[in-house]
Amino acid sequence: MTRNGSVFKRLVPALAGAAAAAMLLTACGGSSVNQAAAADGSKAACGTVNVAMNAWVGYTANAAVYSYVAKEKLGCNVVQKDLNEQIAWQGFSSGEVDIIIENWGHEDLVKQYITDQAVAVDAGPTGNKGRIGWYVPPWLAKAHPDILDSKNLNKYASLLKTSESGGKGQLLDGDPAFVTNDEALVKNLGLDFKVVYSGSEAALIQSFRAAEKNKTPLLGYFYEPQWFLAEVPLVKVNLPKWTPGCDADPEKVACDYPDYTLNKIISKKFSDSGSPAAKLVKAFTWTNADQDSVATDIQNGMTPEAAAKKWVDAHPQQVEAWLK
Repeated sequence: MTRNGSVFKRLVPALAGAAAAAMLLTACGGSSVNQAAAADGSKAACGTVNVAMNAWVGYTANAAVYSYVAKEKLGCNVVQKDLNEQIAWQGFSSGEVDIIIENWGHEDLVKQYITDQAVAVDAGPTGNKGRIGWYVPPWLAKAHPDILDSKNLNKYASLLKTSESGGKGQLLDGDPAFVTNDEALVKNLGLDFKVVYSGSEAALIQSFRAAEKNKTPLLGYFYEPQWFLAEVPLVKVNLPKWTPGCDADPEKVACDYPDYTLNKIISKKFSDSGSPAAKLVKAFTWTNADQDSVATDIQNGMTPEAAAKKWVDAHPQQVEAWLK
């Protein structure tokens, strides 16, 4: 994700191996329904809709519900494409991507693909509020409440030291390929810590789960909306308050991450096509609680499509509002 012109990425942790496969929906059918709609001329044919799939479970939940409604209610042929968060934007100019269903900032990409190239448009907010930062397990926040002020973190550096942190306190991040401002924060806040990369979202979650269960100290990078917070209510550490422009220079960042109003990005061609699927994605909006409920069902073993169906069946009025 990008903040005020500098590139930052919201823990777009890659879901590893079989877990990723379980979370990603494959291409959806429904061509017969779509052909029938086109034949009777009662509404615009939906056709094929290409949805980029970024690898975190909240995104999967959004895409699952949108895709299920597009397929079942509009007869669309939905094709989901597993793409890196930033690479997905290239699909707008190539015609390979119609929708990014959950965008976390990326002002540089907004400028490139929306402002300069005019091949994509902002399709409005998802309704989700995004927050990222540094978190500790509940037991640690209760045992040492002053750890929640970043000014006191050096006091706990020795407690948070691990075999991988080189004699310093450990700040656990995700994959080393993810772009964050954490190394700059550690340096610019004068913290006696080292950023250690766990490798994935799944690894971060397992580390926090184990830390709470075993009462082991842990400071790590995390975010919401996130289904895991219902299982282990991690507690956020207060970094210096974010103000506009405080993170403009990625080398000098010394402030917290801002809150995000997450939004949808779609291709200009798709937006102008008259497809009911384009109208649907513009209308699609729900809450963090909605996303977390679907994501939790997926994490508990339901397929994304089954989890989406469960939510859609329980919220008929909300779905009908999207389709008006």
